[in-house]
Order: sequence, then C-alpha cells, then structure tokens
Amino acid sequence: MNAVTFLSPVTEEIKLVEERMRAQADESHPDLRAALEHLLAAGGKRIRPTLGLLVGNMLGAPLEKLVTLGAAVELLHTATLVHDDLIDGSLLRRGMATLNARWSPPATVLTGDYLFARAAKLAAETDHLPLMKLFSETLATIVNGELTQMFTSRGLINRDNYYKRIYAKTASLFEMTSRSAAMVSPASEATTEAMRDFGYQIGVAFQIVDDILDFTGDQSAVGKPLGSDLLNGLVTLPAIYYAEANPDDVDVVSLPNGGWTNNDNMTRLVDHIRASDASKKAMLEAEQHVERALARLEAIEPCAEREALENLAKYIVDRKV
Repeated sequence: MNAVTFLSPVTEEIKLVEERMRAQADESHPDLRAALEHLLAAGGKRIRPTLGLLVGNMLGAPLEKLVTLGAAVELLHTATLVHDDLIDGSLLRRGMATLNARWSPPATVLTGDYLFARAAKLAAETDHLPLMKLFSETLATIVNGELTQMFTSRGLINRDNYYKRIYAKTASLFEMTSRSAAMVSPASEATTEAMRDFGYQIGVAFQIVDDILDFTGDQSAVGKPLGSDLLNGLVTLPAIYYAEANPDDVDVVSLPNGGWTNNDNMTRLVDHIRASDASKKAMLEAEQHVERALARLEAIEPCAEREALENLAKYIVDRKV
C-alpha cells in the first residue's frame, strides 16, 4: 500500500499545514528558528494531520480550522518526539540527527517547551473550547504515559499495562485528531463518536506495528538497533506473545527481576522472539483493530475521503517502517 493513495485528496492542504507550522518560528530566537527548520525538514509522513484533514473534509468542516488543527497536532507530536529523543539518548530519527545530537540538553528541552506552547496557541485559534480541553487532556495523557513507562513498566510482562502504554503513547493522539476534526464539523454526536473510535483503532494498530518492526524491521530503515525496546526493559506485544508461549524461558523468567539490564540475555531473547511466530500473532491483533476501524466508516456515504481513510487504515498494517 503506497502512502500516496491516502494522501492524494489532501496534498494541497498538507502544504498549508506545513506553512502554518513553519510560521510558528517567525518571531522566535534565531537558534530556535534553525532548530524548528531542522525538525520540520526531517519530515515524516504527516499521518496525523492527514487523518484530521480527511475526516474533516469528509464531514464538511471549515478548511481553515482543519489546517490550524493539523498544525497544532503535528507540532504537539513533534514536541513529544524532541523530548523522547532526549530522554532516550537517541541520536538519529528518520535517518537524521536528532536535536539533542546537535544541541545541549537544556536547549533541547526548551525547544520542546516552545513547540508545546505554539501547539497550544494553535489549538486555541480554532476558537472551540471543547477541542482546547481535549487537546490539553491528550497532552496530559501522553506525559502521564511516559512517566508510567519510566517508573513502573520496566521488565513488566503485562497486557493491561501494554495497552495502557500504547494508548497514552500513540493512540490518544490519533483519537484526538479524528475526534477534533469531527467536532469542528456539522457532524452528529454519533458520527463524532465513530470518528473518535476510528482514530483510536488505527492508533493502536499503528503502535503494535511499530513494536513488531522493532523485532522484524530492517535496522537501517527502523533507525535503531532491533529489539531496542526490550533492551530498554519495555516488553511489547511480540515479547508478550513469546512469554505467554514460553513461560519457562530463562530470559523471560528473569525479565521482571531486572533481567532486562543484562544485554547478552536480552540479545538472546530478541533472537528467540524473532525466530518465533510471536510477531505474526501480534500482527493479527493489529489487523483486528484495522477491521474495527473500517467498520466505523460503513455508515459514511462513499466519497474520495472515505476511500482514502480506508487506504490509510490498511497502510498502517502494510508499512515497513
């Protein structure tokens, strides 16, 4: 599935989102402007603003509000990545140097803070109070999830913890984006709820696939060592499936007791998971979420945007990076 198939109805609008994002640096410190240019040049597929534009256009929302919302969502997403890379000590993202690889930790933190502030200002420019509340609640969910992951999730083999983590980390922002686009349109409450759930389901699928690619992907494309989550003590869905099928594996048994700090043991466990059918089982689960998302579109009249949303949902489980 080619990304172009779901981008084509909103190619021009995405350019407007990019312009709105770049404009946020206009009055800032020259070094901050350079940092924002670096971050925006790193690109990405802009899946979140694309989701908002497709849902909003499908439901008749005003374009200006969708562009503002798209820029707010993508700046929020970018800000979380800036801080994540610093926390994780990542030096590369999408094959480009991260901000913290080029700047000091204080400057990197402040850049992330600035992006959060500009994202909040853009959300306020929609002049839609429920949307602004949802925006701030989503940011709190993301940060709370990061703290939970940091303090209570290391070495934990627990499905409930995993699903809460991926909701906070990824699905909450997809959910907010599709729900917000419906909220600024003349759609009914039932349609808005359907769009919220569509965003939620594809967000969960997106993170599950990310976690599968951490084991199965091409290391140069993924941009970090394979199995890096496990090497950091984070037990994702493929590892959970493997642990459920192999509860007596010595490396699985060691995980909750700090075994994840032993690099040799974890490298061996990564190899065992890669050789098992755990990733296949996890992919079936991701596909079930996509099926649920597609079911949410059935009540919508056929149109170019609906077809693009269907392609977007399918792309999530077909992607290689």
